[in-house]
Amino acid sequence: MVPWLNAGLLVVSTALTFGFYVASAGPAALAKRIGTEAAYRRCTVYRMLSGVFMTVAGVNYVVYAFHPLPWSFPAGFPWPYWVSALIAVVIAVPSGIVWVRGMKDAGEETMVLKESHSMYGGIYTRIRHPQAAGEVWYWWVFAFLCHSPFLAVYSLVWLPLFHLMSRAEERDLLIRYGDAYRAYMDRTGMYVPKRRVGG
Repeated sequence: MVPWLNAGLLVVSTALTFGFYVASAGPAALAKRIGTEAAYRRCTVYRMLSGVFMTVAGVNYVVYAFHPLPWSFPAGFPWPYWVSALIAVVIAVPSGIVWVRGMKDAGEETMVLKESHSMYGGIYTRIRHPQAAGEVWYWWVFAFLCHSPFLAVYSLVWLPLFHLMSRAEERDLLIRYGDAYRAYMDRTGMYVPKRRVGG
């Protein structure tokens, strides 16, 4: 019973993480309907709820390691646990550097949205979504630490979800910053730096 309940909760928490994040990514559009202060306050609540459900999904990964679904999917990888742990570290270090740098350069707006916030500097001068670019790989970090092939496959779900969340942010940022953000999109890569032409 526990494996099925946990798997179901994982799917629900994944969907709610995505849904609340997309809702949180539209403060400028929402401000046109309910006013700036109320819109940014509501979107901050949505962002925090997204974080809560993302944490729940992470807990579901851990629970799955101890209570996998009773099916023919392999319970573990065909190598010792230390290999999975090493793979997790190899993924975690570079993606963690990008993720943490993105959070540092975004400041408090990682979770608290403010209309008065200016466009970011730092790593954001090279790529537009460093937090997404780093954070998404941590689902595989969890999967390998849990030594679970199923979770490694399930983690593929997060790739399109993170991309759609990033796109939702960009739609609102175009409303918020207009041509300045459009020019910024032209000179930066979404997840990796754009190759500079002509040196």
